[in-house]
Amino acid sequence: MIARDVAAGYNAAMVQSLDVVAVRRHFPGLLRAGGDRPAVFFDGPAGSQVPRRVADAIAHYLQFDNANHGGAFATSRTTDALVAAARTACRDFVGGDDAEEIVFGANMTTLTFHLARQLARTWRAGEEVVVTDSDHDANVMPWVLAAEAAGCRVQRIAVRPDTTLDLDDAARKIGPRTRLVAVGLASNLSGTIHPVARLAAMARAHGALTFVDAVHFAPHARLDVRRLGCDFLACSAYKFFGPHVGVLWGRRVLLEETATDKVRPAADHGAEKWQTGTANFEGIAGTLAALDYLADLGRIALATPDAPRPAAFDAAFTAIERHERTLAQDLLAGLATIPGVRVVGLTEPNRLHERCPTVSFVPRSPSTHELARQLADRHVHCWSGNSYALALSQALGLEPGGVLRLGMLHYNTREEVQHTVEVLRALCQ
Repeated sequence: MIARDVAAGYNAAMVQSLDVVAVRRHFPGLLRAGGDRPAVFFDGPAGSQVPRRVADAIAHYLQFDNANHGGAFATSRTTDALVAAARTACRDFVGGDDAEEIVFGANMTTLTFHLARQLARTWRAGEEVVVTDSDHDANVMPWVLAAEAAGCRVQRIAVRPDTTLDLDDAARKIGPRTRLVAVGLASNLSGTIHPVARLAAMARAHGALTFVDAVHFAPHARLDVRRLGCDFLACSAYKFFGPHVGVLWGRRVLLEETATDKVRPAADHGAEKWQTGTANFEGIAGTLAALDYLADLGRIALATPDAPRPAAFDAAFTAIERHERTLAQDLLAGLATIPGVRVVGLTEPNRLHERCPTVSFVPRSPSTHELARQLADRHVHCWSGNSYALALSQALGLEPGGVLRLGMLHYNTREEVQHTVEVLRALCQ
């Protein structure tokens, strides 16, 4: 994807290449010894490593600022300011307009279940909800269960053999009875990026809402809810170098007009209306630190230390995409040289802009689970199975073994890819 032109005269042409050696110095986990060699962290799709500043921010909050919000005393006021600053940073991260459109929660799955239950109160029997056969189950079952409770029908958008969504099928499934379309911005199994803006336009034409799962996409490319045209978007900070905190963006008018389960003294308006109980303030501190890290990465890429945060995010992800696309190209080329390896998803060099640098494959031998164990013994961290993308794994005939998934992030190197390909060449038969 090509980053949009940014404010204050900054644009993609000004962005310098990513200095991955300098990047890695920010991540203590990458420097931890893994036997006789440093570990290769290709497990990012299930959770990234964190910069030192994230851990420092969490520790600092707990040691010096720890308090509940809403009080008159100093640490409570600091907590309120922290939450406000984090909401503003998240607003800029997703491309929103209003900090009160940002809701924090335990994780994306919990937030999605909560939102689905509330929206389902407005649905009527005979209406329809649309999900896809490509999504993580966290963006399927909350809507399926909510639809069942409301007496609604669930429609599923089919996936093509190349792992792209069938847009003709989408046009048939999204219609006048549709109330909501739930779609992932990118598949956490295949890496395929989905045409969310087109699907949101289809939904909008029938008066339906669109919910976007951006968990897998968020660490790889720039989010922009305005460009996507969606109504809700959720992501998880622990996938973009932060702690275990979920983030939900929703259009302010929808958050305001939708009734939600809450205790009586809780706020009736704004984001606090949607946050059940005391928030994870230390986690929010870490989330803000992760976003500050990404913004600073963009400022370095622009060689402009005072670049505003939206421009800095644009620059950061322009540099990240450039680097990660090279990693994906190297890995796909290397896997193509190993007999018996079948890659799931898009492999053509001219289509790398349609996928994230997450590469899943099925070896001829050994099994995916055994191969993951053997890679772990050799200090290559990765995952096997369906990675909760159960419908996609079923649709592609990959169950029960699923795939071996290698997920790269901007802190990974070409040398790590080359090493992993060499290990795989020795293990796959």
